[in-house]
Amino acid sequence: MRSFREWTKVVAASAALLVAAPLWGGFVPELGVLSAEAATVGRVTVVGNTRVEAETVAAYIKGTPGRSLSAAEVDESVKALFATGMFSDVQISQSGGHVTVKVVENPVIARVAFEGNDVQSDEMLKGAVELQPRSVLTQGKVESDTQRILELYRRSGRYDATVEPKQVDLGKGRVDLIYQINEGPRTEVSQITFVGNKAFSNYRLSNVISTKESGLFGWFKSSDNYSPEKLTADQEALRRFYYNHGYADFRVVSATADFDRQQNSFFLTFTVDEGERYKYGDVKVETTLSDVNPDDLKSLALTRPGDTYSAADVDKSLEAITTAVAAKGYAFVQVRPRGDRDYANRTIAVTYFVDEGTRAYIERINIIGNDRTRDYVIRREFDIGEGDAYNQVLIEKAERRLKNLGYFRNVRIWSEQGSSVDKVIVNVQVDDKPTGEVSIGAGYSTSNGILAELSLTEKNFLGRGQYVRASVSRGITTDGKAGDSSYELSFTEPYLFDRRLEGGFDIYQRNYTDGDDGVHPYDEKTTGGKIRFGVPLDDNTTLGLFYEGYRQKISDVQSPYGQFVETENRFISIVGASLTYNTIDDFAFPRNGVYAQVKQEFAGVGGDATFLRTTARAEYYKELVEDWDLIGHVGAKGGAMFGMDGDLASIDQFQVGGSIIRGFDANGIGPRDPATGYAFGGKYYVAASAETIFPVPFIPQEYGFWGSLFADAGTLWSTDAPTAGTDNSLALRASVGAGLMWQSPFGLLRADFAYPVMKEDTDRTQVFRFSGGTKF
Repeated sequence: MRSFREWTKVVAASAALLVAAPLWGGFVPELGVLSAEAATVGRVTVVGNTRVEAETVAAYIKGTPGRSLSAAEVDESVKALFATGMFSDVQISQSGGHVTVKVVENPVIARVAFEGNDVQSDEMLKGAVELQPRSVLTQGKVESDTQRILELYRRSGRYDATVEPKQVDLGKGRVDLIYQINEGPRTEVSQITFVGNKAFSNYRLSNVISTKESGLFGWFKSSDNYSPEKLTADQEALRRFYYNHGYADFRVVSATADFDRQQNSFFLTFTVDEGERYKYGDVKVETTLSDVNPDDLKSLALTRPGDTYSAADVDKSLEAITTAVAAKGYAFVQVRPRGDRDYANRTIAVTYFVDEGTRAYIERINIIGNDRTRDYVIRREFDIGEGDAYNQVLIEKAERRLKNLGYFRNVRIWSEQGSSVDKVIVNVQVDDKPTGEVSIGAGYSTSNGILAELSLTEKNFLGRGQYVRASVSRGITTDGKAGDSSYELSFTEPYLFDRRLEGGFDIYQRNYTDGDDGVHPYDEKTTGGKIRFGVPLDDNTTLGLFYEGYRQKISDVQSPYGQFVETENRFISIVGASLTYNTIDDFAFPRNGVYAQVKQEFAGVGGDATFLRTTARAEYYKELVEDWDLIGHVGAKGGAMFGMDGDLASIDQFQVGGSIIRGFDANGIGPRDPATGYAFGGKYYVAASAETIFPVPFIPQEYGFWGSLFADAGTLWSTDAPTAGTDNSLALRASVGAGLMWQSPFGLLRADFAYPVMKEDTDRTQVFRFSGGTKF
């Protein structure tokens, strides 16, 4: 038991500690807290605010009424006030029960301006930044908007661009925000190198990726702009290309972009590992569904034993089998492919496993990133919607469709767990890209002279997925006179009545002037329009229905041709249908695929002419030697027409010449008046062509020059308007020749040199022919 003296010492020491506690708070935290709690918050004073109410500021103070603020609460309160974006500085102090909050308010933006910009318009830059007039300026948002502007310039190929934001104080808390821009020179891709490729040449792979070298005409194109997104997309394009050509083990080892600041250009290097090339081995279908016949499903697969392996064929087979089984009532069907490699024989046996699948529903489809394209334009590419059974194969099909639209730089779809285990949320992220195009071009035709054209095209009109094109062209004949001209307007809605039904119209006026070519020995003005519909029967086949009406006015008929012009003012009314099969990989420059079309037209639904016209056409392209970029092309076309109410007018009959059989003038073959040389045309024609296309040796690939060797043959016969001595027989014409093609910034230009090896005395020949564009 302690003595009285010991207790006295304890009491004295405790009293001393209590007196010293305020000074020793850092060393004796428990006592410090007790002392601090003695002073509670009495009031909050806000200093420095002009626009923001003091009560609003006080509402962000995190303390508990009746006690002082702790250090953590002060820190939390400061962060909360900064997070409002209304203040550039916040200080909180407390003395006893009095808390003082000093703030410096961010200014309000009166005007946002851009200086030094030329390549990017003010409207484009305003759309890129977040800060707008009457919004509160924060340094974080200024820095963020600066990066957005720089990114906009980088996407247009200007990596040397600089942006300096400046503020002009207008007083009373208002400022002008000005972005001083130095756009700098355009940054190009000077060189693209492929390392590790053996099966395909650098030239071939350069045509697979979207990024191109600058080359001679780099100033005229944007495909030589570098962006990380394009580099990623190019890697995926290489993978798809190799997977579709049998290289199932292919991988991109690395893809680097080295920036040379002195040259202001990028050097891209793709290092690849091709692996072996495979063919299909056995192809089987296995199913756990009792009422589904595997043999029936096997016939739907595009994968055939012995064919070169193609990932695209596997994907299309999955879609076909999935659709067929779902139509039998299995909404949750799951089709999974399994590939078994035989490394020794270089084959892949493919087995498609068909199962009922997990029961899961699509709870929601989220569309992200579409600043321009409407939501419904994206959603309609899905064969399934919210509330439907979830199917991964159909999701992947929708992703391919979205990529093929050409509206987006990137498309990515992923799924995540919904509100329950049987619900799935599908996220669709897209990045809109410009889809408008202004084209100013000029060309020359040996039959029509010089032709200049201006066209405006929008592939995603108002973000609705509609196609609009307007064009005007004017020509000058070889003798310097005003030549042919045309005015056209086209509109296409790809989803008419919210169905996968294409509808559109064309309005046009075409003027042909008289000349010495024996084709138009008179002036002709044709004004008309066309209404058309397209019904897809499957992914490659389309049924077309259309109505066309046009008025022809003929004037200034040159003597002695007047006797052959039946009427000078008439209206033609035509209804028709077509069936088109198309697997062409690229209309601008085909390498692989088939294009076939049969068209039936009937004129006589009113109007001044009655006839039945049938035409057919087939084109086949195939890469013969892929490493050499050697392309083979064969084609055939023909037509037949009959007058339903008497003979056909010569102006309605087929005309055949250099555009179909090279080596002959426009409308240079077929029945012709022996006295005047006027071409009557004919009721029947057939033509065929065989061609080999190859890159021109010793010319750098970025210049885009190609050569060709070809042979054409065909004939036109049986006119309804002959005169005495007219040769109306079926006589074969043929030619051989060589061509030079250039993938120019103005489109594909072509010059052909052809020599007729079979012709008639009355035919008109043409050794050289120049043309532009690819038409299907």
